[in-house]
Amino acid sequence: MIGRQEIESLIPHRGAMCLLDAVEQWDEATIRCSTSTHRDDANPLRREGRLAAVHLVEYGAQAMAVHGGLAERAKGGKARPGLLVAVRDVTFDVGRIDTITTALTVSAKRLVANAGGWLYSFEISAAGRKLARGRVSVIPPA
Repeated sequence: MIGRQEIESLIPHRGAMCLLDAVEQWDEATIRCSTSTHRDDANPLRREGRLAAVHLVEYGAQAMAVHGGLAERAKGGKARPGLLVAVRDVTFDVGRIDTITTALTVSAKRLVANAGGWLYSFEISAAGRKLARGRVSVIPPA
């Protein structure tokens, strides 16, 4: 298992803005992370004490970034930063996530990776209940 400190070494987010607690499994194409940061009253994405389901896109994007960092590190390199440019086919099965009392499972699958960018699908669940899914496109900065 990969913990929070190592996750922070792989992505640009630090402190409370690092939303993932652990990497439970990863391979060349997929990653599965867990987190309970949605229950933290100090979560920086909260507004008026609430955390909307739309923020699950950021949880998925961070899992993708961690996956990219791990994959590049395994090849002896370092991940390039990326810019999230498109979110597609996103569905939410809840309106809020601050009321969910169990840990979140954040899964992502790399669909495309080339010099022009990356395309991932993501799915987030809690205790086996699907909360959100979609696709995210990321490109390297110019």
